[in-house]
Amino acid sequence: MKILAISDTPSKALWDYCTKERLAGIDLILSCGDLPKKYLEYLTNFTAAPILYVHGNHDGSYRQGEPGGCICVDDEIYIWKGLRIMGLGGCIRYNKDPEAYQYTEREMRSRVRKLWFKAHRAGGIDLLLTHSPASGINDGFDKAHKGFVCFNDLLEEYRPKWFVHGHIHLSYDAKLPRVCSHGPTTIINATERYEFEIPDPDPAARRKFFWKNPAFPTEN
Repeated sequence: MKILAISDTPSKALWDYCTKERLAGIDLILSCGDLPKKYLEYLTNFTAAPILYVHGNHDGSYRQGEPGGCICVDDEIYIWKGLRIMGLGGCIRYNKDPEAYQYTEREMRSRVRKLWFKAHRAGGIDLLLTHSPASGINDGFDKAHKGFVCFNDLLEEYRPKWFVHGHIHLSYDAKLPRVCSHGPTTIINATERYEFEIPDPDPAARRKFFWKNPAFPTEN
């Protein structure tokens, strides 16, 4: 399965007359947010691959209309051909913009908690799709680019094979890796575009249920 991950900056290589050829062979497109609606809609004209997306912190315009032909997986466990995807868009709250997709750590943790039953009923997750990175794993030092601590907890709880995020432009720091690992999880920074391949999922090899003590218990 060949996946194209995109985020933050429209790719000039995709937004030109060679778009169809460059998307040839792509099975799935994952958008990590902060991309113009017209860019995502443009890509739908040149591929049969589904475009799944979460919101970036600058996607306030989506509130007036989501990108046509694309699938929002924010706050969802979305299963595509056996690939179990958890979607959590937005970034850490750093101002009071009511239209921005920004969340406090407590608010994001609450969103994660609401997905607990769906994730466990699915037998876990294979891929975590977010806009923000996890805390301390290639996140930024300024307030707007801090990662979420609860994403670290997700990596420990579900041990997904892939974690795809955006928000941290590689131009911010020459030492930022495009791909790194955390335990069994391969972490991919999707800024602009990045192609990668994964084995076709084998749903029959999974447990039907994945019950254990939740990492995100209900608060008193």
